[in-house]
Amino acid sequence: MNNTDLFQLALGLTPPWFVSETRFNAEAQELHITIDFVPGSSFACPACAEAGCNVHDTKERSWRHLNFFQHKTFIHAPLPRTKCDRCGAVRQITAPWSRPGSGFTLLFEAYVMTLMKEMPVKSVARIVGEHDSLLWRILHHYVHTTRRKEDLSAVEKRSIDETARTKGHKYVSSVMDAETRRVIFATEGKGADVLPKFKEDFQSHRGCAENITDVCMNMSPAFISGVEKNLPEVAITVDKFHVIKLINEAVDQVRREEQKTMPELKGTRYTWFKNKRHLTMKQKAIMEDVLAQRNAKTGKAYQLRLTFQEMYEKDPMDAPMFFKKWYFWATHSRLAPMKEVAQTMKRHEKGILRWFVSNVTNGLQEGINSVIQAAKRKARGYRSVRNFISMVAGGLDIRKAPERI
Repeated sequence: MNNTDLFQLALGLTPPWFVSETRFNAEAQELHITIDFVPGSSFACPACAEAGCNVHDTKERSWRHLNFFQHKTFIHAPLPRTKCDRCGAVRQITAPWSRPGSGFTLLFEAYVMTLMKEMPVKSVARIVGEHDSLLWRILHHYVHTTRRKEDLSAVEKRSIDETARTKGHKYVSSVMDAETRRVIFATEGKGADVLPKFKEDFQSHRGCAENITDVCMNMSPAFISGVEKNLPEVAITVDKFHVIKLINEAVDQVRREEQKTMPELKGTRYTWFKNKRHLTMKQKAIMEDVLAQRNAKTGKAYQLRLTFQEMYEKDPMDAPMFFKKWYFWATHSRLAPMKEVAQTMKRHEKGILRWFVSNVTNGLQEGINSVIQAAKRKARGYRSVRNFISMVAGGLDIRKAPERI
């Protein structure tokens, strides 16, 4: 078996394509493989798929392929144009080893797509020896192709949140299917303007706005007004993690004010964010000392926090009464931050209690946002908002790698 036969088998070529020549440039450390077709071959028309179209002319093309050992490999071929008797069109055929308009083979693209899921695009570019802008084009193509094929007709519950794209209050908002736990939409900006964009995109992917029963979000007035305006029939669930976060901030405000008279509270901020079972021995000792003091405001605020958290473990029938009692306790606590947060909770009571029906949270989305921010820091930022959105949409089910070159 000579080297041309070997490469023909390795590349998986089928008639009329065959390897006509291989050249190795030792100085440049490059392998060049020339592919040709059998003279007199006919091809299907790219426009109407009519079989048996004769070759009109050819154009020399080149594609970057997977490395041969440590050497860059390039595919060269005279790509034919066919003249179709049926539709009268003269069009260039698509090479079976590449997609139209790409300077890379399908297997090379599949390889870099796999790498880009695990590391920054610039790092992948250094590994494969290509400019990162070319790799971004590959990523954009497959994300766009996957998005175009998305069928959102079964989506009923979703969550929405924003994450910072860069400094200067620039955000990207993402929408997740709360049941399949995947990103189904991402766009620049945040607030009410996001909802019309989502609704339009959702309907263009066979989604029915009337089928959406619940949406989970934080207590952003802009998001809420956007839902009420664009999806008036949808029930809003206030994300319980945002609720607890808001209460934690109120507890910390009480602690910071009280530490002026209780020095032992200094440096204990995160102690009061934890449940008792998660405390270290040192944190537990400090907390027990504070809770033992009857007039300790921080201890009282912490107990309010724990009590509110217990509500999520109650029977759905008991939750409204439990909330009412907690609200009365908090508003009569003589702790200004706790009274303020209780009044905020009261304004969003319906959305908070909706959790007992929908059981939807933004917990997974918050986790994805953390991963996105970690990737952004590792990549030292992204050159454009389009690049950032493509990375946010990285959770999409990108189709499997081609089986042929």
